[in-house]
Amino acid sequence: MRLVVAITGASGIELGKKFVQYLPKDIEVHIITSKHALTVEHFENQNVTLHNNKNIAASIASGSFQVDITVIIPCSMNTLAKISCGIADNLVTRAASVAIKEQKKLLLAPREMPFSAIALENMLKLSRLNVIIAPPVMGYYSDSSSLEEMEYFLIGKWYDVLGIENTLYERWK
Repeated sequence: MRLVVAITGASGIELGKKFVQYLPKDIEVHIITSKHALTVEHFENQNVTLHNNKNIAASIASGSFQVDITVIIPCSMNTLAKISCGIADNLVTRAASVAIKEQKKLLLAPREMPFSAIALENMLKLSRLNVIIAPPVMGYYSDSSSLEEMEYFLIGKWYDVLGIENTLYERWK
């Protein structure tokens, strides 16, 4: 499996990093960060390629590279708006555009709240294109007793919707 992980915005980048950290080691991971996200220097997963967001000619910018899944965790409202309007002016938005046109899985984890009417309209528009809109919403039924357990729950739910096997959280019985 080939997976693109984009990290945009400045808040919530730890979720994006942990999303990569817990991935099975046999998944090929390509990482992009926006200029507002901290530079990602080290990941436990050894099957990782880092890409410059300005490199619109990178391998992952082409549908022929055959990426299976693209995720943007966290997804800034700026990035969400650009994707919704078809603006592909950097590698993150280009990779998302490719996922949409190739009808591949695309998951966006919007990070701001409350959501404005404009953001909600953008999410609805993308959802109608089969984009998975999955903000990091706390699952209180998960009976988490720490922030780390809540993060396991969020990442596990994202993996579930993407078809990635995991045992990060206790399932409903």
